Formats: sequence, C-alpha cells, structure tokens
Amino acid sequence: MSFIRDDFKEILRMVRPHARVLDVGCGEGELLELLTNEKGVDGQGLELSREGVAACLARGLAVVQGDADHDLDNFPTKAFDYAVLSKTLQQVRDPKHVLSELLRIADRAVVSLPNFGHWRVRMDLLTKGRMPETKSLPEPWWSTPNIHLCTLRDFTALCEDLDLRIDACASLVPGKPARQIDPLAPIENWRAENALFLLSRKAEPAPPSTPAPPPGSLFE
Repeated sequence: MSFIRDDFKEILRMVRPHARVLDVGCGEGELLELLTNEKGVDGQGLELSREGVAACLARGLAVVQGDADHDLDNFPTKAFDYAVLSKTLQQVRDPKHVLSELLRIADRAVVSLPNFGHWRVRMDLLTKGRMPETKSLPEPWWSTPNIHLCTLRDFTALCEDLDLRIDACASLVPGKPARQIDPLAPIENWRAENALFLLSRKAEPAPPSTPAPPPGSLFE
C-alpha cells in the first residue's frame, strides 16, 4: 500500500462501511478514493482547484468544483452521514460558518487541523520572534494558505459556542500512532501537534455508534 497520511488512517478507521461521505477540500481525491476502496462509501468531493477536480475525475470519483466558504450552503440538510474537513479549516475565510454548515449537512463531522499552541510553535515565537515553520506548518508566513490558525483551546471554545459535541479527539504526530486525548486538558494544548476531532450536535441524540474499530484505533 502506498503512503497514507496519518489523519487519513484514522478517518478510515472511523467511518462506517457504506456511509454517505462528503470530503470538503478533497484535493486530488486520495482520501475519498481510500474510503471508496476500503469502506465502500457513497462519496462525493468538493474542491476549489481545477487541477484537484480534474485529478478526482481521473480517479473516477464524484466531485464538484466549489468553495467551502460559500458552496456548502447549497447542499441539502442531512444529505450525508459524515462531512470531512481534513487540514482545511484554517484555510477558509469563515471557519465558524463552515463548521456550522458541516453539521447541518451531515450527522457527524470529522475535522483535522494543526495546533498553533504546540510547544514547538511557542518556542519558535519565544526564541526567534518570528512566525514558526514546523513539519505541520512548513510554509513561511508570506506564502502560507493558512489564514485562521488556532490552538486546541480556540477550537474547543468554538465548538462550545456552536453547541457541538466532541465525540472523540486524537493527537496526530507524523510517523507515530494516533493518541486519544481530552482536548480540554491544558497539557494537550502544549503536546498535540495536530488534532483530529469527531463532532456532532449536542441538541440532537447521539448518532448510532460505529462498528468496533480494529485494535490500536483511537475510537476503542
């Protein structure tokens, strides 16, 4: 099997077979193809770039060209079981609106993002006085697509403001197994380099539990 991103592995373990999945900011379709092949999902992608759309179509995937900030509004309510936003939330212009829309059009949302509160980021700011460049945030400030970076504390506060339930959360470090965490624990705002969240709405009954994951999954 070719290289699979760490967050993709955990999303694959989480999504139940044959679910309806919308991958927002799907890029060239790697995750959507993985979910289709391994879980038999009924998947659709939303991608802004023409190159990404063309790559998805070449893989035989269902995809539409669109902008997460505006085009999520066009999807029907509860059209999907899962809406996935992988390392994209920090790149949209209105994260609050996008996150709210994900939980309107799907029962559950899967969101992964870099943590700007990670200790390496803090050390770079403290010792160098410049915007950090790390494995998770490799681009210099003047060329990065990230316009709304946040810490775990920022993100959990936004979830609370939107009345969202955090059903699971994992810390992701490149090359290491995912580690289940409590994102509200202050220490995790220092330790987690990247975080993956499984979200649903508090105002609604909890969705049916997914099948038991394989050993080593963060959703045991």
